[in-house]
Amino acid sequence: MTITLEGTSDSDLVELDELTVELRSHLLELEVDRVEQLRTEDTPTGSKPGDVIALGVLAVALSPVVLRGVFRLLETWMTNRPIRRVRVVFGNDSIELEQASAADQRRLVDAFIVSHEPVGPEDEAGPSGA
Repeated sequence: MTITLEGTSDSDLVELDELTVELRSHLLELEVDRVEQLRTEDTPTGSKPGDVIALGVLAVALSPVVLRGVFRLLETWMTNRPIRRVRVVFGNDSIELEQASAADQRRLVDAFIVSHEPVGPEDEAGPSGA
């Protein structure tokens, strides 16, 4: 999973970096396997590949059962922070969380989570059980 933060029009790069570090700290309090800031592939002249961190981008290794907790954290964390949008990519799907109404955002997130919940053994057998 990757999480990309997009600041408001008056956010600066230092503030975006601080917010990314803060979010990483909160994510690590959940039962995720790992949270790392991604490295950018566009490196300035003279720097080594992998030296430059992509501002506002986190890679999160987690089990799908933790997905709901990560989204609830993101919804709460975005409140009162200068973040315009958070884009979450999970597998081949993505969702963007914005400063929408709490009810609208909750419906979108719930639909996204349901589509990524692990399938239990009884669900794999199908309706006939065979």
